[in-house]
Amino acid sequence: MGSTLAFTLATNGVCSEIVLKDIRENFVKAMALDISQASNASKSHTVVKAALTSKDLENSNIVVVTAGIARKPGMSRNDLLSTNAKIMKSVMLEIKENCPDAIIIVVSNPLDAMVYSALKFSNFSNTQVVGMAGILDSARMSHYILEKLGYGAGQIESSVMGGHGDDMVPLPNHSTVAGVCIENLLNETQIDEIVQKTKNGGLEIVKLLETGSAYYAPAYATSLMVEAILNNQKRIYPCAVMLNGEYGYENIVSGVPVMLGSKGVEKIIQLNLTQNQKLAFDKSVSSVRELTNIIDKEFF
Repeated sequence: MGSTLAFTLATNGVCSEIVLKDIRENFVKAMALDISQASNASKSHTVVKAALTSKDLENSNIVVVTAGIARKPGMSRNDLLSTNAKIMKSVMLEIKENCPDAIIIVVSNPLDAMVYSALKFSNFSNTQVVGMAGILDSARMSHYILEKLGYGAGQIESSVMGGHGDDMVPLPNHSTVAGVCIENLLNETQIDEIVQKTKNGGLEIVKLLETGSAYYAPAYATSLMVEAILNNQKRIYPCAVMLNGEYGYENIVSGVPVMLGSKGVEKIIQLNLTQNQKLAFDKSVSSVRELTNIIDKEFF
């Protein structure tokens, strides 16, 4: 996923310089060479390099963390918790030492718990660390809306809140096609099918691949966040952030609409949720809390 993100950013010329880091030295050198050549083919100004030591991360504006083991068939995102938390600790200590002012975008799973871990291991501000999940989940919902409707490609705006897992909260009443709410276009049964497919969108790809998880859609979703931050676009995207009173929660990470700019998470947007949506969001937060309690017990 990291190399796909780097390819997307480099060929689009979003960044002036991209540094790739991986524990496999020859692999990361190969990816840097390949992507750099693609960048030159696209006439992009982006320079792509391999980081051979942690010092190569110095002066980074943004660090995207994709490190961690990927899901395999039969595994839930939660199965990755302990192993990926240990990896996150190592990564965040490197970042803190070499580029403490960078904005951190976390993509590693289980996503919300890894954002929580990144914040706790680094002691960075809540505005500095953000997780990519909601953009991806919303894109998956848009795909299933298009699949069900058969029209509206490029005009679908979907909204998903909550944790990046089985308890995510798709919001049909905040999802539209050319500005028309999908509740006016689809019946309740059809919408329920879309909601369930959205929740299982990642698992479907894992089952089909058998040896890994999705990377094209996650990479593109992350590139939107990078661009919004680097160019100070003040874009509103659903992202995983630490809540401090918003939606009635403290000291927990969950996916909510936020404004992204050069300072990272510049504002958290509070939506008006229906009673059922509030209950679903509560359940989602509780699921994430179970994981963060394990992290607190094991590491802090």
